[in-house]
Amino acid sequence: MKVRVLLRIILERYGLWLVGGLLLLMVVVTVVRKFRREPDMDWKPVSAFGIRLPMRYSIHGIDVSRHNARIDWERVRQVEGDGVRLQFVFVKATEGATLADRSFDRNWTGAREANLRRGAYHFYHPTRDPLKQADNFIRHVELQAGDFAPVVDFETVNGQSDSTIINGLRLWLETVEEHYSVRPIIYTNGNLYKRYIKGNLDDYPLWIADYSAEHLRTYPADNLYFWQHSDAGVVRGIRGRVDFNVFVMDDDELTSVCIP
Repeated sequence: MKVRVLLRIILERYGLWLVGGLLLLMVVVTVVRKFRREPDMDWKPVSAFGIRLPMRYSIHGIDVSRHNARIDWERVRQVEGDGVRLQFVFVKATEGATLADRSFDRNWTGAREANLRRGAYHFYHPTRDPLKQADNFIRHVELQAGDFAPVVDFETVNGQSDSTIINGLRLWLETVEEHYSVRPIIYTNGNLYKRYIKGNLDDYPLWIADYSAEHLRTYPADNLYFWQHSDAGVVRGIRGRVDFNVFVMDDDELTSVCIP
C-alpha cells in the first residue's frame, strides 16, 4: 500500500482525534513553558516602600549616591513593610578616572552601622582610561569580609566602538579582580547587556536594571544575581525616590558574591 493512500485512510478515520491531540499537546507545552520560564513573582504593593515588590524573593535592598542627599541610616534600618526589611545597599564610590562621590564615606560607614550588607560601585565612562578608572576605585574603596564584590556601573557608551567598550570593561574588571581577589559584578540595563555583555563577559556576576520586566526569562539564570526592578521606591530616612533591588539567586548563594 502506497504511503499516500495509507495517510489518507488514517486521516479519514482518525483526523479529528489527531487534530484534537495536537491541540491538546500545544496547550500542555505552552502551560509547561509558562510555569518553567515565568515563575510567579508574587508582586505585592508595600505601602512602606511606595511600590510593588516581587515577594517571591526574600532579600531586598537599595542603592544610593550623593543624589539621595544626607541619609538617616538609623531610620533606614528600622523601616519594615509587610514583613520586608532592607538587607543590603550598594553605594556609589567613584566615577571616571578622577571623581569620587562626596557622600561615599558617610554612606559607607552609615550602612555598616545600620547592619546592612554593603557594596561599592564605580560609574564607568568608556571614554576614560580603564586602568585609571580601576585605580580611582581601588584608591577610595577598602572592602572588608562580608562586603559585596566591587561593582562596575555600565550605563553609557559615549559613541565608542563595541570593541573599545568591551575591551575597556574587561581591563577594568580584571584589574579590580586582581586587587580584591574576588570577581566583580557588572551592573547594566537590558539593552546594553544584550549588545556588549552577553557573549563577551559572561563569566561575571550580573546585576540587571529592568523596570518593565514582570519576569527574568530573557536573562541568564546561571549568573544573574541582582535585579533592580524599580527606581521609584520610597524609604523613610532618604529623600526622594530610591532604586530597589532583589537578590534573585537562592539565599545561600549570597556569600558567593561577597568578600570572603
